[in-house]
Amino acid sequence: MSNQQTQIKNKNLNLPNLLAFFRILLAPLMLWFMIDRGNSFFEGWDPSWLDYFAGLIFVIASVTDFFDGFIARTWNQMTKLGSILDPLADKMLVLAGFIGLIVLDRASAFAIFLILSREFFITGLRVVAVSEGRDVSSTMAGKVKTVVQMIAIGFLIIDWPFGAELLWLAVFLTLYSGYEYLRDYFRQ
Repeated sequence: MSNQQTQIKNKNLNLPNLLAFFRILLAPLMLWFMIDRGNSFFEGWDPSWLDYFAGLIFVIASVTDFFDGFIARTWNQMTKLGSILDPLADKMLVLAGFIGLIVLDRASAFAIFLILSREFFITGLRVVAVSEGRDVSSTMAGKVKTVVQMIAIGFLIIDWPFGAELLWLAVFLTLYSGYEYLRDYFRQ
């Protein structure tokens, strides 16, 4: 291995990328606690404990989402690998949460359809924008949307009150931030 290849490998093996990879591993584990309740491993477990474990996994994953970005920016450890792993981990976590919530019948499938449709569309738009050399930085509305989505998913996993209302607020913010991305794309 050349010295340059070793430097690239070492640069990619940083804490933010490891946190994003850890989040990728947590997503299917959380989903397992949510949807595989008939598994013999969970025999004798109260369903509320499965909710709490899934919720705990979700909170841990959400916290790593904050810290991987914070550390990458603060310690100047942003990498191309990280720019791929971070949004992938985010999408996997949200997708796992939404699939689990639909299976548990705790969330509106229509609300989830709207959110996921926007996510796929904007992800595609961002790929096109990057290929054209355009800026695809997150907007404040996009960041708020992510926080509200995470809070709504957490409330719904634990089956707390107001989870459905938070989900619809997340739908509104998701669609609005999608509008902002479209508007900014066509203005550039």
